[in-house]
Amino acid sequence: MNPTSSASLTIDIEDWYHIPSVCGSNFSQFKDVEEFFEKWDERYDYLTLPTERVLKILDQHQITATFFVVADVIVHYPGLVESIVDHGHEIACHGLHHSCAIDPRTKDPLISPEEFKMATVKAKKELEKLSGDRIIGYRAPNALIAGWMIDILEELGFSYDSSVCVNSLYNKSDSELKGVSSAPYFPRYSELEPDTYRDFIEFPLAYYDVGLKVPTGGGPMLRFLGSHIIYRGLRQSLQRGHTVFYFHPIDISTEPFPVIGNKRPFYWLIKGEIVEKRIRHLLKRLSDVGWCTLGSYQTD
Repeated sequence: MNPTSSASLTIDIEDWYHIPSVCGSNFSQFKDVEEFFEKWDERYDYLTLPTERVLKILDQHQITATFFVVADVIVHYPGLVESIVDHGHEIACHGLHHSCAIDPRTKDPLISPEEFKMATVKAKKELEKLSGDRIIGYRAPNALIAGWMIDILEELGFSYDSSVCVNSLYNKSDSELKGVSSAPYFPRYSELEPDTYRDFIEFPLAYYDVGLKVPTGGGPMLRFLGSHIIYRGLRQSLQRGHTVFYFHPIDISTEPFPVIGNKRPFYWLIKGEIVEKRIRHLLKRLSDVGWCTLGSYQTD
């Protein structure tokens, strides 16, 4: 496979309440998802319908994607993850409850390494039981990743992570990422800087370098920046090597979400049909790219 012309489309399976303003952070309205379900007695499922639309989009473009699944989705959305498996997509892990492992500001641990290990083992086992396959991929909830987490992931049998996002606007890791671009690399033990070799790969997200590095891997930036800048960033990243693009099914949800959550009042200001059109437009313009799952690239 030519690494300068290949990319992976990755989908984060989480719902509106999984974001840090609602659950799972040190500033969220609810301590965690478990507390959310103890106290929330209204409709919660805004994930199923847009996920079904995502599967149709992927079928239409004949793309097999990697789905990073929050493991508690298995419990609260019976049949949803099974449907993703039935469509032939790769299942990877996006944590047990989408809780932050490190502080977004200081990058200090919010949980101990042992707590992280126990939660990740449980998530991995639940996803493996449902999918029938070994789970080898991980993406940190909220993309908050640290070197010590990578060491534990490798210990638990994961082969790759896709959380690092190099850009000039923010850094969600505990590393300066000095030697990191958007191309896959081997992270140094207990760090996220590149090493010569390790039996574990980091797949960073795309960025657009215009003097400043603009994050163009997708997700919220797809909603806020539009498809034109995202496209330029993806094309530029393809010149560096294998490229990762991602979004959430709830990005294309046409329904208004419950108005709760701390500190992020405009987070869902742009979503729905306009974002779906952007995704379709990007996939059409990137029709010359060789799409593959992260797991299949990892083993090529």
